[in-house]
Amino acid sequence: MLEVGAGEGSVLKHLHEVGFGEEFHALEISRSGIEALKSRGIPALRQVGWFNGYEIPYEDDSFDAVILCHVLEHVEYERVLLRELRRVAPRHLIEVPLDYRPGVDKNYAHCLSYGHINVYSPTLLRFLLRSEGFAIEQELLTIVHEEVMEYIEFINEKKERTPAAVAAFQRRMSERSLKFYTAPSQDHAELMANALTLLTGRDTDGLKVFKKS
Repeated sequence: MLEVGAGEGSVLKHLHEVGFGEEFHALEISRSGIEALKSRGIPALRQVGWFNGYEIPYEDDSFDAVILCHVLEHVEYERVLLRELRRVAPRHLIEVPLDYRPGVDKNYAHCLSYGHINVYSPTLLRFLLRSEGFAIEQELLTIVHEEVMEYIEFINEKKERTPAAVAAFQRRMSERSLKFYTAPSQDHAELMANALTLLTGRDTDGLKVFKKS
């Protein structure tokens, strides 16, 4: 298994701990990320390398699967990287944040502060992948974990952690989770979701149809 844009290795570390995958390889654009990943000492990690963000230095079908987790939103030429993923493995796990909302252009500075130069909705991501010859096999919508939201609220935004503030925060999180997990339809769930994870394969026939048109 190859992870592209592996960062400091949190995904691969977790996969190793749960026993998913026998052999890992990783590519990262950041030199500091590479050093942090190596320092984790993940036993199943065979190779860690630098790449330029687009060219994957492996032969066709070198891997069973490739992971691209919270990378695509940072990439200037998305389709170039996606074609490389599709080339080196028949299966792909791709996750992006769902930053698109009506009026997102008015809040572009917020997205750029995270380095997000592309914004996605589930529909936009599906179209992008299908038009590049990816067959979507499974998908998972998720919301940001409560622990992360708590960090944002009381650490990043520096709100005072009073008993009342904590109680109000927990109430909002409970209401948010209830609305999301009991959404009356897929469309409603997509509007509330914060991330979309897709398991894909190759769709050669679909790609031929798209290119002919």
